[in-house]
Amino acid sequence: MLYKHPKHYLAVDCVIFGYQDGELKLLIYPRSFEPAKGSWSLPGGFVQESESAEKAARRVLKKTTGLEDIFMEEVAVFSEPDREELARVVSVAYYALVRTDDYHLEQLKHFGAEWCPIVDLPELIFDHAKMVQSALLKLQQKASFDLIGAALLPELFTLTELRCLYEAIFQREFDPGNFRKKILSLGLLKKSDKKDPKGSKKGAFLYAYSEKKSEETSKERIVKL
Repeated sequence: MLYKHPKHYLAVDCVIFGYQDGELKLLIYPRSFEPAKGSWSLPGGFVQESESAEKAARRVLKKTTGLEDIFMEEVAVFSEPDREELARVVSVAYYALVRTDDYHLEQLKHFGAEWCPIVDLPELIFDHAKMVQSALLKLQQKASFDLIGAALLPELFTLTELRCLYEAIFQREFDPGNFRKKILSLGLLKKSDKKDPKGSKKGAFLYAYSEKKSEETSKERIVKL
């Protein structure tokens, strides 16, 4: 009988990535309740009876950032028996991509949330550091086949800005010439007639994602993991 089986809490945790000043950043906030009150945490919450885990994650994202229609994918389920102290909690982790100039600043201030560089994170509660590492690997895997950036860059951007984003995601440098050649060979970008005057006398042309970008994925690796 069902009532004879143990009951667990089901939660969601959101790994929210943003890109700012050439760095991949993570949105974290000080936990407002025990256990581990005041420690740095990922935004999260419990799944309610009337919602799926995905709907719960989107509710948390909207509550934290004030935004809807955010790019989001499931990362993994974290279910170690001792992952929390006071009760058995199983958490489904999701990662999301947010333009750091799109979020609602007042929402973040309300929760005390901060954007922190992924390479310089403070200690996080429970197994949240594992969630972040798993989410980053998931993002890298996606970016190795799919041209990531529409959710993190402005509508128009230079190829240098796209390369810098990839360097932030993969945490390593790419040869500018090889990266440019590879990206343009995919046919997923369209060149605008506008230029960014910064960086050179001639200015660099600005690009945008083509309309087929949302439906197509590269059949070959853009970069190797």
